[in-house]
Amino acid sequence: MPAITPGRVTHDHDGDVVVFLIGMRINRFRAVRQWWPAFTAMPRMLRELSMDPSLGLLGFSSALQGPRTVTVIQYWRDAESLLAYAKAAEHEHRPAWTAFNRAVRTSRGAVGIWHETYVVPKGGHESLYVDMPARGLGAAFGTSAASGRRESASGRLGRPEAVQQGVQQAD
Repeated sequence: MPAITPGRVTHDHDGDVVVFLIGMRINRFRAVRQWWPAFTAMPRMLRELSMDPSLGLLGFSSALQGPRTVTVIQYWRDAESLLAYAKAAEHEHRPAWTAFNRAVRTSRGAVGIWHETYVVPKGGHESLYVDMPARGLGAAFGTSAASGRRESASGRLGRPEAVQQGVQQAD
């Protein structure tokens, strides 16, 4: 079980952040041969990315959303690293994507996949973790005390004027 970081902390990064959400939905459970390759491709990619930090993946977490849907939240160093990995024939993604596209022609909708990419500029992200193990941006970048200018959400977003103008922060 991961160690709990006591107290109030925030992720330790003030630059741009790339958040990539990717998921798969099983539309027809009985069509195992259609969805199984897509289901097993993501763990191979995450293993490859985790073993080679130069590829740009900083961290990830997975969530099962009911019996049909799996979502993976990924944090990347930059959009260029994410796009380069997606296109590189020598890595796991490109062959898996090619195989998926070939299989989907005959799967009659047995499996669906989706992704969303967010390039969040400096000042457009903040986090707070209270008595939690490292996760999300905190796991990707490390954490530091949520004190001083980093004590409030507006301060972490670089908008201390919001506090000075009497705007209440709910953390």
